[in-house]
Amino acid sequence: MERWRFITAGESHGPGLVGIVEGVPAGVPLSREVINEDLARRQKGYGRGGRMAIERDQVEIWGGVRHGHTLGSPVALTVANRDYQNWRESMSPDPGSPDRVVTRPRPGHADLVGGIKYGHRDLRNVLERASARETTMRVATGAVARAFLRSLGVEVYGHVVSIGDVHADPRDWRLEDIRRAEDSPVRVVDEAVAQGMMRAIDAAKESGDTLGGTFEVVAFGLPVGLGSYVQWHRRLEARLGAALLSIPAMKAVEVGTGFDQAERQGSEVHDAIWWDAETGFTRRSNRAGGLEGGITTGMPLKVRVGMKPLSTLMSPLGSFDIESKEPFLATVERSDVTAVPAAVTIGEAMVMHVLADALLEKFGGDSLSEIRSRVHEWERHVRTY
Repeated sequence: MERWRFITAGESHGPGLVGIVEGVPAGVPLSREVINEDLARRQKGYGRGGRMAIERDQVEIWGGVRHGHTLGSPVALTVANRDYQNWRESMSPDPGSPDRVVTRPRPGHADLVGGIKYGHRDLRNVLERASARETTMRVATGAVARAFLRSLGVEVYGHVVSIGDVHADPRDWRLEDIRRAEDSPVRVVDEAVAQGMMRAIDAAKESGDTLGGTFEVVAFGLPVGLGSYVQWHRRLEARLGAALLSIPAMKAVEVGTGFDQAERQGSEVHDAIWWDAETGFTRRSNRAGGLEGGITTGMPLKVRVGMKPLSTLMSPLGSFDIESKEPFLATVERSDVTAVPAAVTIGEAMVMHVLADALLEKFGGDSLSEIRSRVHEWERHVRTY
């Protein structure tokens, strides 16, 4: 990301999380309520564990916003960790000897490789930052991107496609359908499969296991022409893939019908081009997921993400202590059975960050009104091409 950038800081049991978003144009409507709405969405979902009962995430805006509108300067956000009161001594930044030292790496986590890479003998120095708690601030900063995109007529929402081996039927859902998934405990549009997903979660919990799944993020209202084919790193699917795979536990990304295309003939995969005098060029199908040659086509942008089962198991796997080299069964740091419904909001955030950057790359501008006028002029050009 070159024009729109964000960075986060903070540990899972530290005082809180910090995020800074740079590149936000002036004049974008933004409030704490808008950000808190997405933070609340991240904490929902059938199969979540005890940490969600502790935290009720609320954002504070420390810079870049005045009287409900962005100023064009960096937007600075904080979210406090309520659980810090129980970790104040252990996570203190002041000099001293830490308690709760961790020397037993958990399989599937960053504990061991992080300790080796950074030379930590207390693996809490790794797990505190590698924790998915960091994604709280991705969602908060993503809400800033949502406010910007929404001001340009772009809406981004996601839904669960599968949990474990329970799948919803693949369809081209409309925006109103996807938003209806917010009422589902597993954030699935096809409510007929929701009960099956919840039964699968209950069975995994009873056996001390965890479940992964897949979710889809769709962006509606994007103009033609975001991204580029001229360099590998400017192709939009490459940027989306990198952003989505940066989320903890994500292992696969596909655009449009993705992996299914590898098993079909070209006539079953590609989207025929259509033209009429009112709308100009368009497509009558969207197997490409709104991207051709690394560039948006004007159709809804669709990406799917595969999430592995959570690494912490109630029936833990074996490991070895880094000091004693003695074997042990891995410790339990949290107890989610699945976080696929919650991961949807994190996926939305990362997609929105990429799209905000791509919009600024294409249209430039320092204020929302300036960018809007450029987008409208471009859309007139596209319709008459």
